[in-house]
Amino acid sequence: MAETEWWQRGPVDGVPPVLQPVAHILLQVLESVEEIVAPLAADEWNARPAGVASPAFHVRHMAGVIDRLFTYARGEALTDGQRAALAGEKEPVTPHDIPVIIAALGAQVHRAVAELRTVDVSTLGDFRGVGRKQLPSTVIGCLVHGAEHAMRHVGQLSVTVRVIRGGT
Repeated sequence: MAETEWWQRGPVDGVPPVLQPVAHILLQVLESVEEIVAPLAADEWNARPAGVASPAFHVRHMAGVIDRLFTYARGEALTDGQRAALAGEKEPVTPHDIPVIIAALGAQVHRAVAELRTVDVSTLGDFRGVGRKQLPSTVIGCLVHGAEHAMRHVGQLSVTVRVIRGGT
């Protein structure tokens, strides 16, 4: 475990100052998930104590929500592939899937941080419609929500894993 969280490690190279918190959250999501899931046995990834979402769901959902919200931030609609991935987030995983979904989260976080480096900060207040209903948001609203929503699931994952592992 790192001695400090990402927000305490200084700026992320190339990310505009106003977007540093988004980069820090995304990188913290990845680091935290890797630490939380490290002790899980393969059969624990699909566990749903008291009917809550499984660890597999949380890890998949984090990658997916970052991808979807950054898509909206670019002013784009979701693709059929993104909608299919969303529908598949609740599916159980096999032991073979585990390194794949962890790697997918890592790749998504690194793509998102790279994208933050390219954002024209003068557009942060620009309208962005979210979802089929085109609910009103902004570029910065989508970017921040993608990061903070993923971090919410880190908290849920942490508690779920602790319950699965019997409080250890």
